[in-house]
Amino acid sequence: MTHVITQHPYYGVFILFALTAIAFTATLILARFVSRKLAKLDTEKLKLTIYECGPEVTKQPNTISAQFYLIALLFILFDVEIIFMFPWAIDFKLLGWFGFAEMILFIVLLAIGFVYAWKKGALEWHSIK
Repeated sequence: MTHVITQHPYYGVFILFALTAIAFTATLILARFVSRKLAKLDTEKLKLTIYECGPEVTKQPNTISAQFYLIALLFILFDVEIIFMFPWAIDFKLLGWFGFAEMILFIVLLAIGFVYAWKKGALEWHSIK
């Protein structure tokens, strides 16, 4: 039975995959262990010291609005969806009416998502006070 398994054409690939998984896990565990042993945990004083010149560092709360991340996410989403239109435009004649109907459906779904985000106020920029 073992002779049949070792004669399989993908036996070497399986062995390499298993060794890679073991090596990755071992490296991850070793790196985590070493980093915890070597890391300095008392670095707060160093972070608050003045570097060369400038005003003293003061602690302040994070004032980055979540709205920034939402707008960035929507930009990436709509940008990627627009990129899907380029291959369609290149093969427009080859796809025919079926391809045209698919793209109209795609644009309608894109417009529905845009209107939904607009109505929810995702595209409004709220000032921080």
